[in-house]
Amino acid sequence: MSHSCSGFTRAQMLRGGAAATAGRGLPDIEPGMPEPAGTGMARRAFLLRSAGLALSVYGASKLRLPQFEEGVAQAAAGGPPPALVSVFLPGGVDSLSVLAPVGDAKYATLRPTLALQAGSGVTFAEDTRLMWHPSAAGLATLHAEGKVSVFPAVGYDHPDQSHFTSRHFWEVGALDANSRLGWMGRYLDSLGDTANPLQGLAMDYNLAPALATAAVPVAAVPSPADYSWWSMNIGSPITAPMMDAFGKLGQVSAASPALDQARRAARNAGLVRSQLGGFVTSDGKPNYGTPVPYPTAGGDFPQQLAGLAAMLASGLPIRCVAINGVGSYDTHSGEQQTLTANLKQTVDGLLAFQRDIEARGIADRVLVQVWSEFGRRPRENGSGTDHGAAGCAFVIGTRAKGQMVGQFPGLTTLDGQSNLVATSDFRSMYCALLEQWFGADASQIIPGASGFTRPALVK
Repeated sequence: MSHSCSGFTRAQMLRGGAAATAGRGLPDIEPGMPEPAGTGMARRAFLLRSAGLALSVYGASKLRLPQFEEGVAQAAAGGPPPALVSVFLPGGVDSLSVLAPVGDAKYATLRPTLALQAGSGVTFAEDTRLMWHPSAAGLATLHAEGKVSVFPAVGYDHPDQSHFTSRHFWEVGALDANSRLGWMGRYLDSLGDTANPLQGLAMDYNLAPALATAAVPVAAVPSPADYSWWSMNIGSPITAPMMDAFGKLGQVSAASPALDQARRAARNAGLVRSQLGGFVTSDGKPNYGTPVPYPTAGGDFPQQLAGLAAMLASGLPIRCVAINGVGSYDTHSGEQQTLTANLKQTVDGLLAFQRDIEARGIADRVLVQVWSEFGRRPRENGSGTDHGAAGCAFVIGTRAKGQMVGQFPGLTTLDGQSNLVATSDFRSMYCALLEQWFGADASQIIPGASGFTRPALVK
């Protein structure tokens, strides 16, 4: 077992217990530490009484249930938008293990215990000094297919090695401890819908800070398997045909405004039910009907991805998704065992997800971004590595450009704290995704956007 530092444990506690829970306030934070984006956002739990669909919605204090139903229906009618799935590896993943510099002369000296053996993984074709960790074989496969853009040393100037602060910077898309809006949240505020909470979806029980908005609603649900359909005192075999009848009533023309309003409500509720009802069986078990097998290891992660693929395939108007990878990457000790297991389970899940959306014919409208708050020190501490600076990130998909962004700087010249030097900035990645994937103006969303290069990420 790895031993996470107290800062990581506390950051997880603060974010999970306070960042997205309305009305509870926030525990005291050390001086200079930013509050998480989205703190204090109002949350409502919507329950479609006609169908039993429960959803936690944030930033929707003035949004009524009929508006929610109609907003989702109208957004879906416009055709499915491009979707970005942001996968966070919590704790600071060791990029020098994910892409091990086995061809760098200083690698074995800096890592006498943790160094991977040359040939134990697939050589990274764009820089043969690097080798994919054996547990990242799924990424190596997709990269060989031209579906992975790799950032081998991504970060920012004057790196902060606090889990809390560095993660905050990545979440808000700015080196601003006072920002309260997530970078994807600002995008949704700019181009999203005022009545479609599914446009920003956290696959969790709490809001992901990167999705924190100022003006439009976003939602949180751990898995579509949590959706259920019910009607009080009525069960099988009556429920299904009854719900079908309700949906058909929405297609009948109405002679009065009151009846027309009821008709629209029935129509929209029926639409939501038809889109989501197939995600669970009558006894509440997942029913995603995936065209490919998903890993059985990795906790909830593989089934969350399977459910997400089904939701995207159903045409739901989802634009931005946030989800955590498997386990912790704060590997101060026991790194070899922990990283090997968690990385494999995360990457295997991502490979299955990519194959799933390809089989469903929707891969050209889905991109996956994988990130972590920082990398780890080149020099090991015995059985682990401590907080570093530049790390790795990936953009995955059939429309990913599939090229390395920035260079691997090597281990000979480190920064003033003996950390890997960043050769690309995470805000450049965001600017490129916003403009090339979403067609948005990054200057309206990322502070100082004009000062960042735009790597080619989308083809």
